Amino acid sequence: MKLFAQLDAKDRKLLLGCLGAVAVLAVVTALFARNQNRDDNPVPSSYLTGRHGARAAYDLLEEGGYTVERWEQPLGELANQANAGTVVILAEPFLSGVDDFKAVDAIVAHGGRVLVTGLSGGALAPEEAVGRPMQFGTTACKLEPEGLDSLAGSGTVWMAPAASWRLIDPRYRVEYTCAGAPAVVEYDVGAGHVVWWASATPLENGSIARGENLNLFLNSLGAREGHRFYWDESLHGEVRSKWFYARGTALNLLMAGLGALALAVVFSFSRRSGPLRALPAVQRATPAEFVEALGALYAKAGAAATAVSLAYDRFRSRIGGLCGLRGLEMSAEELGAALRRRFPQASAELEADLKAGEAGAKDDNLTAKEALAVVQALSRQMEALEEAAGKGCSTL
Repeated sequence: MKLFAQLDAKDRKLLLGCLGAVAVLAVVTALFARNQNRDDNPVPSSYLTGRHGARAAYDLLEEGGYTVERWEQPLGELANQANAGTVVILAEPFLSGVDDFKAVDAIVAHGGRVLVTGLSGGALAPEEAVGRPMQFGTTACKLEPEGLDSLAGSGTVWMAPAASWRLIDPRYRVEYTCAGAPAVVEYDVGAGHVVWWASATPLENGSIARGENLNLFLNSLGAREGHRFYWDESLHGEVRSKWFYARGTALNLLMAGLGALALAVVFSFSRRSGPLRALPAVQRATPAEFVEALGALYAKAGAAATAVSLAYDRFRSRIGGLCGLRGLEMSAEELGAALRRRFPQASAELEADLKAGEAGAKDDNLTAKEALAVVQALSRQMEALEEAAGKGCSTL
């Protein structure tokens, strides 16, 4: 069974070609699409399970009874509903505009608590003093506790600092350092509170189980009861619109499919875009042409006896009524006798013609010439009898 058998052959070929191209595109996209969970992806997103992702930290909060959710809308919407029970995690955010700075300021001003990491996270913090790292390195540093607050008592913490903090305000409280440089800092801003890490290393999947990194993470968030925790993904490029679930491979395939469909429509239409004319009316055959066609059909089939049979049956049907014998099965001899009684002056050849018709209808070897003579004789007898019936039986 052919696919799309109801379509024209050319249309079916074009459609199958387009479907094949879409399938090839899907396979190529799947093979070469970037895997977001690879270990070389540095984004500490709560969705990612790679080394630098933060899926483990997010799942630990959920399993630990924290009221936590991912925030994927513009950060300004969260600022509008923030209060003293709001805690926001901004792990290595991507800076996108002035509105994000205003939103973080508003969250803290409403009494909220924010945990920011790295150079970009520190830049978002209100009244920040973040700067470039004093030393560069890819290996984790064992932090030294420096502060007197409970955060400094989290235990052994490992971090690969990616930024530094300038101690230009006495409100800044350094809780941990790496080689003498601030690595964990906290301070109050009005009714709110800010905790800054030099990098997101302690909450990443590959490091959260090392030393007491988890303790640092939980202590930085503060008390669990009475707070609602938001893990911001809007600044990781995870702002979700109505088209979010169709993006990436799905959206690419959709666009490719629509393009292929448009081409199919264009090619299909272009072959039929010429002038259209109505089909010519079918000419009905004249009676003479019909008779000639019917005769040719009988001649080709060698059915001379059939032609005689039809002519003989027609004669009996029309003439039998003149004698009150319509519908009766009668032999040629009986029919001739009945007609002779009704029309005594009928042609002397009447009985002979009827017998010839009866015999010819059964003779498969009858030639066309003989059949024509019999049919003509029956036709002459029928016309003479009908004319006599119209005038009356007195003269014939």
